[in-house]
Amino acid sequence: MSSLTEKDRPIVQLLLSTGTCPRCILRFCCVGSQTLYRHPDKDLMKDLQDFLKKNQEEEKATVCLDVVDPPCKKIRLEHSEEGPEDLNHNGVLPQIPTVTDGNAAVEGSAGKVCNVCLGILQEFCGPDFVKKVCQKVNSADYQFTSFVFSVSLPPQLSVRERAAWLGVKQEMRNLGLSLANDDIVQLKEAYKWIIHPQLAEELGVPADGKSLFEVSVVFAHPETDEECRFLATACPDCFKPAKNKQSVFTRMAVMKALEKIKEEDFLKHFPCPPSSPKNLCGALEIQCNNGAVFVAGRYNKYSRNLPQTPWIIDGERKLESSVEELISEHLMAEFKADSFNFSSSGREDVDVRTLGNGRPFAIELVNPHRIHFTAEEMKRLQQAINNSSDKIQVRDLQLVTRSAIGRMKEGEEEKTKTYSALIWTDRAIQREDIALLDDIKELKLDQKTPLRVLHRRPLAVRCRVIHTMSSEYIDEHHFRLHLKTQAGTYIKEFVHGDFGRTKPNIGSLLNRTADILELDVESVDVDWPPTLDN
Repeated sequence: MSSLTEKDRPIVQLLLSTGTCPRCILRFCCVGSQTLYRHPDKDLMKDLQDFLKKNQEEEKATVCLDVVDPPCKKIRLEHSEEGPEDLNHNGVLPQIPTVTDGNAAVEGSAGKVCNVCLGILQEFCGPDFVKKVCQKVNSADYQFTSFVFSVSLPPQLSVRERAAWLGVKQEMRNLGLSLANDDIVQLKEAYKWIIHPQLAEELGVPADGKSLFEVSVVFAHPETDEECRFLATACPDCFKPAKNKQSVFTRMAVMKALEKIKEEDFLKHFPCPPSSPKNLCGALEIQCNNGAVFVAGRYNKYSRNLPQTPWIIDGERKLESSVEELISEHLMAEFKADSFNFSSSGREDVDVRTLGNGRPFAIELVNPHRIHFTAEEMKRLQQAINNSSDKIQVRDLQLVTRSAIGRMKEGEEEKTKTYSALIWTDRAIQREDIALLDDIKELKLDQKTPLRVLHRRPLAVRCRVIHTMSSEYIDEHHFRLHLKTQAGTYIKEFVHGDFGRTKPNIGSLLNRTADILELDVESVDVDWPPTLDN
């Protein structure tokens, strides 16, 4: 329904007389016309005043013409299985108290802070506030093609809505009437109806519920912050302390308690109707946030003294840089992001090189200010990374979606890797001594968690497979071994045995002590990200 009817007269009259603003009155009457809410507050007040002056016998007294609008979100304030009753037993509207020229009711609201929305629908819907929000957005210097607007409201607004609703319910009961609805238009919904078109016009981009760029406003009203506390006594199980919450009185917790508390218990602790506060709500924060951008590629690591991620122990940095830092510092600067998260398809030890086509990696850039990059710009960014260090190189640098990153992790246990290991033996070897390794296929290993990683990995025995091996004889104490293995195989332990924790191992296969001097990753067999023409 996009207009007020005679059935709404008692609600309008009561709410106006108790200090409720015109837009909240429309919400309580379930008016779904977005256009109507956008009318100036003074005009709406005059419309309501005119409505109350109209002859009660008119069957359809209206505030304005009906406007077709999409369905609106409503909040249910009653949880009853009974449906709405007729107006009275005879189906006739009873006589209600009249208001001389409508002035008595209007005086209750004129110039006051709304006793329900605490001024949000009065003072924070106009051009001045919209310009303030847009100045904040523009000064933050984000790239965006649409926006989603969110608003955080003080939880006590829900308490005040309930109190006002119970007042309406009691008044209708006194008049022998029943309510046609048991819900109202959500405050957030009405607020967005008003402010969305203004923001869209001022920012020059459309509002879109699926946009990754969020503009948010946080409202607070310290004067009434204590109004929720009685609910914690009445419904203690609804308010559980949470690590990440500054207060137990979250909007969801308050709503849950209001659904649970009995009407008579509520009325014992909270005035009905609620009184008008002295002060308006305040816009505590106006924030902007862009959805994360994801960059993927492959990296080669040519240093045997470079960790994949920062190596910091007890707050002390052990090595000056890392693969992660050498790549991310350029991306952070270009995307102007707040922070990043680095992930990869496996990892190599600090003394292991990654050769061949490199290791797939992805970086999540959190809250980037710049998000649009052409393929040519990504090539230049890749070149800048490669020119900055001789320890790493990247290839196939590209923008990807969040869902695409899942492909990097899919099959981490199923993928294979190819390694090259330089091996030393304590006793002299000849070519024929190592030739037997070439004939071994699908060798199954039992690997107990290596001693070197036991501080960060759970103790377990993992079954792994060496698919193939081929050896290159170097001299009496050295040979190079090429291996194709199941992902997750500990190669160093397969060579030296880790004090018998990996069985079999190269030492046991050759019947001598063996150790590994150098290890290179030659390929990580994951077909992602897509190869680019670099």
